[in-house]
Amino acid sequence: MEFFAWCMIAAGFGMAIGSFGTGLGQGLAIKSAVEGVARNPGASGKILTTMMIGLAMIESLAIYVFVVAMIILFANPFTEKVMELAAK
Repeated sequence: MEFFAWCMIAAGFGMAIGSFGTGLGQGLAIKSAVEGVARNPGASGKILTTMMIGLAMIESLAIYVFVVAMIILFANPFTEKVMELAAK
């Protein structure tokens, strides 16, 4: 049972670190885009387009972290091996 508890803890820490990183990255990207538009309002279209592409890339990191956490929790490839070792 310890193995599954550690899997839950690892998935939780992974999601926390991944969410923190993506949130920080998105905040910095939006901050920089707003500063850029404030300095040069004529370039707002290009800045907005670039920011949206960047935000999509940053958000994909959060989705990857979520997928890995779900694999750790529900489709762990080491579950059978751990259960065999625990039975011995």
